[in-house]
Amino acid sequence: MGTDYLAFLLAGLLAAVPAAYTSYSVSEEIPAVREWGDEETEAADAADAKNTEDMHYTGIISAMANEIDLLLKEARIDDVETIGGVDYHVGELCGQHVVIAQAGVGKVLSAAGAAAMIDNFPIDSLIFTGIAGGVGDETQVLDEVVATQLVQHDYGQITNDGFEWFEGYVGENGRYPCDEELVELAYRSAVKVVGEDHVFKGTIATGDQFVASEEYVKVLQDEFDAVACEMEGAAVALVCMKYEVPFVVVRAMSDKADGNAHESYKNMGDIAADNSSEIVMTMLRELSGEEAVEVFMEEYEEETEKSTQEEDTAA
Repeated sequence: MGTDYLAFLLAGLLAAVPAAYTSYSVSEEIPAVREWGDEETEAADAADAKNTEDMHYTGIISAMANEIDLLLKEARIDDVETIGGVDYHVGELCGQHVVIAQAGVGKVLSAAGAAAMIDNFPIDSLIFTGIAGGVGDETQVLDEVVATQLVQHDYGQITNDGFEWFEGYVGENGRYPCDEELVELAYRSAVKVVGEDHVFKGTIATGDQFVASEEYVKVLQDEFDAVACEMEGAAVALVCMKYEVPFVVVRAMSDKADGNAHESYKNMGDIAADNSSEIVMTMLRELSGEEAVEVFMEEYEEETEKSTQEEDTAA
C-alpha cells in the first residue's frame, strides 16, 4: 500500500476530528482524588465549575422513558441533576456533550422541561426525539418524519359555533420553523438509519390529545398540511424560539393516528422510539466528526485488503 495514500487518508482524518479529540488527556477524563475542606480543593472545584460553564451542550428531550432509554444506555453520564421533578442526565454521547431528559407527556410538561434545560445548562441546540402518529397518506408505521415546522392544532377559542383555531402571537401563521441546518442534518441521518423511502419532511401538528380518529386526521391534513401529529413538539419549539435556541423535532411513526392507533402504538412504540434514538446518535456522530473516523477506517481496511490481494497475486 502506497505511503502517499496513507498520508492522504491520515491528513483527512486529522482535519475532520475536532480539536477536543487531539488535545485530550487522561487527566481530563479522571480527575485526581481531592481532600475536602482545603484551599487547593476549593480552587480545583472552582476551576472545574468554570470548565463546566465553558462547555456547550446539545439538549435532547423526549416525552416518555422508552424514547431515551437507548440514548442513556449508550451515553457516558457524568452527573444527574433533578430540576422540577425531571432528571437531567449530563454527559457525553457519540463525541458530543449532551444533556438528556424525559420531560413528560403533553405541551405543559415538555415546555417546562425545555425551559428548565435551557435555563440551567449552556444549550447550543435542542433535539426533540420520540414517536408520533402518521397523518400523511404516504407515511406508514415506522417511517420517520423530520419537522420543518410545527403548529399547535388545538390552540384557539370555543364559541357557540364550536372550536375556532387561532394562530397565536408567535411565529408565522401560527407555525414555528425548525433550524434549517438541523433539519438537513436530521434528514441525512434518518436516511442512513431507515432508508430514503421511509423518511419525510414536513409540518408536525401538536395538541394535548392522543389522536385515534380518521376523521380528525383529515382535519389535520386539510387545515394544517400535517404529515404527523403528537403532543409536545410545538410547545418545545415555541420555548426554543423565545430563547433563540436552534431546534429540530425527529419523530418515528408508531401508528397512523386512526382507529387502530392504540394497538399499533402498543406493538410498535418501542421499536419506533429506538429508531429515532439511532437517528439522534447518527446526528451527533456527524457533528463530532466520529463519522469521519468511521469513513477513514473503512477506506483504510479496503485499501489494506486490496494491497494484500495484489501482493498475493504478485507472489
